[in-house]
Amino acid sequence: MKAVVIGLGSMGKRRIRCLQALGVVDIVGVDLRADRREEAELRYGVRTQAELTPLWTAFRPDVAIISLPPKAHVGAMRACVSHRVPFFVEASVVDEGLEEVIEMVEHAKLVAAPSTTLRFHPAIAEISRLVRSGRLGKISNVLLHSGQYLPDWHSYEPVSAFYVSDPATGGAREIVPFEMTWFTELFGFPRRVAGQYRKTIDIAGADYIDDTYNGLLDYGSFLANITVDVVSRHATRRLTINGDKAQLAWSWDASCIKLYDGMTDQWTEIAYQMEEAEPGYNKNIGENMYIDEIRAFLDAVAGKAPFPNSLAQDHRVLKLLYALERSDNTATFQAL
Repeated sequence: MKAVVIGLGSMGKRRIRCLQALGVVDIVGVDLRADRREEAELRYGVRTQAELTPLWTAFRPDVAIISLPPKAHVGAMRACVSHRVPFFVEASVVDEGLEEVIEMVEHAKLVAAPSTTLRFHPAIAEISRLVRSGRLGKISNVLLHSGQYLPDWHSYEPVSAFYVSDPATGGAREIVPFEMTWFTELFGFPRRVAGQYRKTIDIAGADYIDDTYNGLLDYGSFLANITVDVVSRHATRRLTINGDKAQLAWSWDASCIKLYDGMTDQWTEIAYQMEEAEPGYNKNIGENMYIDEIRAFLDAVAGKAPFPNSLAQDHRVLKLLYALERSDNTATFQAL
């Protein structure tokens, strides 16, 4: 198999590692920046080019991985569809031109795999199993907090140097759909939402972005509260699910899921294995979930199983984000 990785920033380099872990060795990386090309060549032994266009005929890739900043996703997806190359694309936050790409993909009957990384997190996979098993009983409410500190994302460069400093693709704004992709896969989409989003502190290089999002999701029979921020000095992911039989509590720092059974008055700990993180990354961001995600993409290309996300579903999640923002701007609930 021949793969082209479009964009050699932190995620592009990670996707090269994923491909190589899965036995794909014929890889060409594409990036306009010479320093990124040189780093990819030295660290991973791959060939690189500054321009993508010649590769469609000179290299003829079997698959493409799009690891560009979100605003460049649509253009790269169009190029892949035009050359009938199945593609994986990183999580996005802007939808301009996306409906057209969805139509192109459907017409071409092409595998298009938008990222859904957290579905492959071993804790979230187990939480999904527990919820679906009915062990918690009737769900009453769900609380999710996902917090990070934006300057920690790329410790080797200022925040102003990459896309998270752009209000349209700001860090907190991007993480809302990143979380809601797995969340809506498990719980479905709410009937209506209310939201707030703000700039709350000063972060060098992030002068114009909103750093905190709060959302209230009304599911009719239960409610969910979500907070996503890029101001948490300690990277945090915490989840509480209250059911009438049991309560589920998870903090990714604990490396286990805790389940309180109301009938026995006992806590149970369910351990899971997160593989080692790449040097320089938070210990809770193991490489295994990224590798598993790319494995699912390659399996979809091979016809073994459909990829567990679609561009249409991804677009629906983005619309949920936009509804949260409209809610704050209009001081009203927004129906979905």
